[in-house]
Amino acid sequence: MDIQLLKVFFTTAHEGSISKAAHKLNFAQSNVTHKIQQLEADLQTQLFYRHNRGITLTPSGQILVSYAEKILHVIQEARLAVGDSSVPAGPLHIGSLETTAAVRLPKLLTKYHTDYPAVDFSLITGPTEKHIHAVLHYELNGAFVAGPVEHPELIQENVIDEELVLVTSVSHPTVNSIHDAELRTLLVFHSGCSYRAKLNQLLHEEGIVPFKLMEFGSIETIIGCVGAGLGISLLPRSIIAESEQQGRIRCHAIPGKHAIVTTVFIRRKDALITPALSAFLSEMRAHFS
Repeated sequence: MDIQLLKVFFTTAHEGSISKAAHKLNFAQSNVTHKIQQLEADLQTQLFYRHNRGITLTPSGQILVSYAEKILHVIQEARLAVGDSSVPAGPLHIGSLETTAAVRLPKLLTKYHTDYPAVDFSLITGPTEKHIHAVLHYELNGAFVAGPVEHPELIQENVIDEELVLVTSVSHPTVNSIHDAELRTLLVFHSGCSYRAKLNQLLHEEGIVPFKLMEFGSIETIIGCVGAGLGISLLPRSIIAESEQQGRIRCHAIPGKHAIVTTVFIRRKDALITPALSAFLSEMRAHFS
């Protein structure tokens, strides 16, 4: 099986379009079509359905995609393994919850960059579900997410326990129970956020249905809107401590199992641990020990 043909197939399947794949690969569309036809002839099976709306993977194509992803990743790993020196260098892509990135990682990343300036480090923030998907598909070398994460292809390491608190405006009365909160509007991150899931679970167990839910893309926006009295939210105490000290918002402890969420670092079991990743793991463990 020709690796170049496999790469063209995988890119086309990932992009969902021959024209987009051609643009990404810097090929002519006719060249992409020809290479896919070559691969289909080699495998003696149809990989895509062609129709007026574009292309769709056939059952055989769907099976080949997962193998192609692993094969292409192993080839890349082989290149890295052969070319790697003992000095950490090259790309390192790490994912993180936005709250973890803002509060827990700046000192770690600063030290890592100082110690290993030859590493091209990228930090991508987002929700837990997105990062799990990215790690599983080799798009990230690892990620800080909300745990526990139980998956047969992943390794997880506990990093830190975060206390979650209910956050309200300063004028809001003391909350001794979730039933004491004026649940007119909940301010949350987009779907896939672990804090949102925790809040939903808490409300469900207490039989509470919020009047309205509003989604936001940043911590600072949620804190600002909570402080203005727009609604309430559930966030780590570490992320809102400064805003509370400034008198912008008020936090209220919540009881029991919902009060703690563990941040874990995940990575694939079968992924190559490059010198850059190995050095990052060592510094991460020292930082959070």
